[in-house]
Amino acid sequence: MTTTAENKRTARRVLEEVIGQEDLDAVDDIYTEDAVEHTPMGDISGHEGIRESFRRNRDAFSDYTVTVEEMIAEGDTVAVRLTERGTHDGAMMGIDPTGKEFEHQTMAFMRFEDGRVAEWWVLPDSLGLMQQLGVVEHPGE
Repeated sequence: MTTTAENKRTARRVLEEVIGQEDLDAVDDIYTEDAVEHTPMGDISGHEGIRESFRRNRDAFSDYTVTVEEMIAEGDTVAVRLTERGTHDGAMMGIDPTGKEFEHQTMAFMRFEDGRVAEWWVLPDSLGLMQQLGVVEHPGE
């Protein structure tokens, strides 16, 4: 059985190695075979699906970074509050590149099985992102 400290280290590996260093091969070591990433756009399953999700994100935001603001673990779950930053220089969800920079908060919850990520709920500030990219107007504008 893994400890909450070990789960936090693995969660940080997702953010630093897979996202930060673009080490998509690490997905095989970090995630269970049948891992599921739950996003506002739908669920993504398995190693290749998760790798493709990270690739699409990198293609849309070539200078994409995440900063861990807070990480809390209890039982088999790790909660992370992070800041995402980047420039929208590639197509994303049918939206042509805007060239605009963004910065927004995302909450993520990772559930672990035997020290590996089995589920990951990603809850980004999608409205804030769309407003910063100029795709959606701010209320009152």
